Amino acid sequence: MFSRPTDQVPSPLAGIALACIGYSLFAMQDAVVKWLVADYEVPQILFMRSIIITGFAAFMVWRQRHPSILKSPHRNSLLLRALLMFMAWLAFYSSARHLGLAEITTMYFCAPVMVVVLSIFILNEKVGPVRWLACIGGFVGVVLAANPTHAPSLIPAGMVLFAGFCWAWSVILVRLVSRTESTLNQMMATSFFFVVACGIMLPWTWKTPDLFGWCLMIGLGFVSAAGQYFLYEGFRYAPASTLAPIEYSGLVWAFLYGYLIWAEIPAINVFAGALLIVGSSLGLILWERRLVIASRRVAG
Repeated sequence: MFSRPTDQVPSPLAGIALACIGYSLFAMQDAVVKWLVADYEVPQILFMRSIIITGFAAFMVWRQRHPSILKSPHRNSLLLRALLMFMAWLAFYSSARHLGLAEITTMYFCAPVMVVVLSIFILNEKVGPVRWLACIGGFVGVVLAANPTHAPSLIPAGMVLFAGFCWAWSVILVRLVSRTESTLNQMMATSFFFVVACGIMLPWTWKTPDLFGWCLMIGLGFVSAAGQYFLYEGFRYAPASTLAPIEYSGLVWAFLYGYLIWAEIPAINVFAGALLIVGSSLGLILWERRLVIASRRVAG
């Protein structure tokens, strides 16, 4: 399971499946953070989350004798990606104090579109009309589901868009770095950066949690670790532009978690948007399956 990076055989369907699992866990992560952010500062939450991921990844790297990440030819890319992800998380969760969930969701899901655009210029990936349609269809579904009712505040809105751009760029770097670096090395490098950056802020942000708070923070760390692992593995098997629309499936999971935890019942427009998002993702899966079958026939 935790193997060193190898030359993986391209398998878009496997990549899509792994990414779907990863995004469902990220939606659970967002639900836990939403619970915690009411009582604790974002740097403290990220610190507790990241120190668990770092410890787990470091133990597995040591146990399986992975090569040192300091010797990696992509160590600068790893550092840049860690910085981008840190800024994305900090901006996104900080803006949640000033904007409604509908506004944040609508603006943040510009990220998959940015992934498709960046994959063309950075990874030289070929993005066909089906992938573009799936990406655009998912974005329209998000807008329909979120149904923003008024103009957002300028500065918090800019923070969300900035978070979306940082996340999109980090996704591109995941695809680039995954060609040579193991998933565990990537997890350890990113989370260690989070621990250092958030640890510097702790003297001004720390608030001792109660028992329930400790349970949520520790659980958050394990959920985040699993989500990162499945998502990073997904990018080993499928192009970034293929997985970009799958990120929209996280919104569907968010609706489910909202109902199970807070008994939130989405309105009709939310169900309609979710249907469009799922339809776009399923359409992409069927298209990729058709391409795989066609390529096998040609090879045979």
